[in-house]
Amino acid sequence: MRADESGFEIEQQQGGWTVRMWWPTGPVTGGPQRITIEPAADAPARDVARGISTTVLRRLDLAAALNLAKMAPEAQSVLETRSKQLNEIGEAAGLLLANEGVSERYLAMLASTYKAMSDSGAVAPVRQLARLIGRQPETVKDHLKKARREGYLSAVTGKAGGELTEKTLKVLDSMPTRDS
Repeated sequence: MRADESGFEIEQQQGGWTVRMWWPTGPVTGGPQRITIEPAADAPARDVARGISTTVLRRLDLAAALNLAKMAPEAQSVLETRSKQLNEIGEAAGLLLANEGVSERYLAMLASTYKAMSDSGAVAPVRQLARLIGRQPETVKDHLKKARREGYLSAVTGKAGGELTEKTLKVLDSMPTRDS
């Protein structure tokens, strides 16, 4: 869920398409007032060339989006705070990458941010991380593979996320915080 100045939107992935449903701020009494469908960043060119199919439209989960939207008044401020924190951490990981390359501090921060995004139910966390870090999603996927190979993040078969290892926690604990 993402908020803007006058409402909030819920995003779903349907094949090669990103679907955003928007509601105005306030009580949710029905479906979205706006739906935007755009090619996903990693959508195959052939799918985009064929356009949006009726299958994509039939698979929209309006009921799930509406249920999320109904939680919005209570959850919106919590999600906004969490989203800001994750954005700040993701941007800090991008700075580490720019300054240190694919270092152990970068891999630990990347793994931690990826896990937090996955645990919070973020849609396409790799794509969001790539945007924050300023790299292509394929690059971030490679960095996450390296983080797993080097023992910073465990693997979870078939879904996004994983568990942080002792190695990661040790590296993160050794890093200065904003308050220090």
